[in-house]
Amino acid sequence: MSRPWNRLVVKFVIGLCVIGGIPKSCHAQREYLAGYLIIPTGEKVERQYNAGFSMYVAAWQLMNYYPGHDFQTGLPGTWMFAQYDGAKPEKMYSDVEGGLGWWRDTRFPTTTPKFIMGGVGPNFSVIANGPAHGWGTWEKPRGLYGVAQLSPWLLFPIDGLNVKQGAAGELFGYGYLKLPLTDPKPTTDGKPIPTGNNSWTLFLNTKNFKGPVAFFLPYFWSHQSVVEPRLASLLHDSRPVDPNRQIQMETQYIPCKMATDSKGEHYARIAPASFPIGADGNSVLVHQDTAYEDGALWNSVVDWFKGGAASNGRINSERSHIRTFPGRGSATWQIHSPGPDNKEKRVPIAWNTFANPMAIDQNTFGYKWNYDIASKSTASNSNAATNAKSQLVTLPEYFHLENGDDPKKAKWMPVKQETVPTETGLQQIKWETPKENPQEPYTTPDQTKTSWKTPGPKAGPFKAHLGDGSVV
Repeated sequence: MSRPWNRLVVKFVIGLCVIGGIPKSCHAQREYLAGYLIIPTGEKVERQYNAGFSMYVAAWQLMNYYPGHDFQTGLPGTWMFAQYDGAKPEKMYSDVEGGLGWWRDTRFPTTTPKFIMGGVGPNFSVIANGPAHGWGTWEKPRGLYGVAQLSPWLLFPIDGLNVKQGAAGELFGYGYLKLPLTDPKPTTDGKPIPTGNNSWTLFLNTKNFKGPVAFFLPYFWSHQSVVEPRLASLLHDSRPVDPNRQIQMETQYIPCKMATDSKGEHYARIAPASFPIGADGNSVLVHQDTAYEDGALWNSVVDWFKGGAASNGRINSERSHIRTFPGRGSATWQIHSPGPDNKEKRVPIAWNTFANPMAIDQNTFGYKWNYDIASKSTASNSNAATNAKSQLVTLPEYFHLENGDDPKKAKWMPVKQETVPTETGLQQIKWETPKENPQEPYTTPDQTKTSWKTPGPKAGPFKAHLGDGSVV
């Protein structure tokens, strides 16, 4: 990494996870905040940088409490799509879109984000999130066997890789490069459908782990071509990737409540959401987004496997392109609420009144904040061993609807708490983690005639206690 951001890389707990009251004046229907933070890059990257990417993204606790399993949001991330020589296939969506965040199917969530791989097969037919983690059941897997682990030095939890609890803006380095870890095959499931040898491999760069972790099996992508032959040789097992990826922060749910006063004025309150800030008062979100050519690593490994000199495993930075950030950006955050005829109503919040995108340097994207509206605070790191304190900026909680009768001009404007009429009851809301049924453990197959038992382990069992409170 360039610049001193490398001292911020996050440490993560390693382990394998196998296992408010609402006032009457508030609407009872479901209301929430959702949308995207758009992070543009400057230049278009040339096509040959199609062998993978890496980037550093901030890891932090977006919410100071866990709002339940409706909560789904990612921290800044990207979508890795296949690259085509001509038009891309019609009616087909497939990519790698994992990263740091929270998901509705996370069984053991905490306020600290986790990391998943997020491989999406054609039109969401299969999903692979990590070793032994994906869609389906053991009897009818739809991605559970889509990822194979390489490193013996890192236990990858089924529920997602644990980041050290209390993350407060440290940078988490990750990316995918293709490696020829399997041989190409002319048939798939006995059908004349080829399977390529692109093993898209997850690399991490953090304070306590650096290197390759796991890879998507080429078969994870190609076996869907047996069902749809038109997709043969068009998926990630065979295709390079588009270097001109989008970078965004996708938020699907932040709790919100709305109320109307006796004058017919509409108000809303969102649950406190925070961003980390540095000593200069600005937020670093993304750093050193890089695209790679085949010469960065692929070529040396191919030569090695063909009998040549052993690859040293280093990624050749001279065969890479670091994308720049012009400092632009936008937000599509909207408050969603029930509308007439059961149609959802969406009205944007005035994001630019309190947050301004900026290029901290040409390779680093962040935000500058209007502290007259957003509030700065100090939070204690939840990790007792460090007892560190971090600076946060908390977004405005209270909003007033302006131009509510005009769908094109309607907007939620931030307001001070004291300007919201007490009759709305919004100030009395307590944001609390809802009571939910206990999460069931992840249990791998116990039958003797399975790959889990034959040949089976040679030692153990052993236990690992994870930062999320679960036990392997």
